[in-house]
Parts: sequence; structure tokens; C-alpha cells
Amino acid sequence: MADSATKPASTRTRAERLEARITAAQKALIEHAAALQGRSVTDFVLASVQEAASRAIDEHQRLTLSVQDGRAFVEALVSLRKPVAPRED
Repeated sequence: MADSATKPASTRTRAERLEARITAAQKALIEHAAALQGRSVTDFVLASVQEAASRAIDEHQRLTLSVQDGRAFVEALVSLRKPVAPRED
């Protein structure tokens, strides 16, 4: 089944609400940017917030994996065993 983030806006059901208090200058800036892209303010804000949220999650996961990978690498180095000489039979 397709994720709602990938469905066109016309086929998604928007049941949740998100509200924010902003300044007049912020609203004017957002409206201007939305108009330049030919989008509604709602679509512009949702797309921008979703992109920022995805980016934040991706950055966090990369950092977490980097720390885990670093620890695994150090552990592998610390627990290295000396090679065993081949037996001559």
C-alpha cells in the first residue's frame, strides 16, 4: 500500500490539524513563496515541513549509525586475535 506522503493531495484524507502562531512578516513571506511556486499556502507549508522533518530524521539516523559503526570498529580492533600459524602435519 502506498504511503500517504507519496499519494497525490487529491487522494489523501487530511484528518489531522496543525496550527502555529506566526508574525505578519512570516505570513507574508510564506504567502509570497507559495504564490511563486503556484501552490496554496497549506500545500507549501506542508511540503516544506515534511521535507524538513525527513531531513532531520535522516541526519539523526546517520549520526546514530556513525557512532554505532565507530564503536563496532573499535571493538573489532580491540578484540583482534593473533593469527594462528598453520599446522604442519
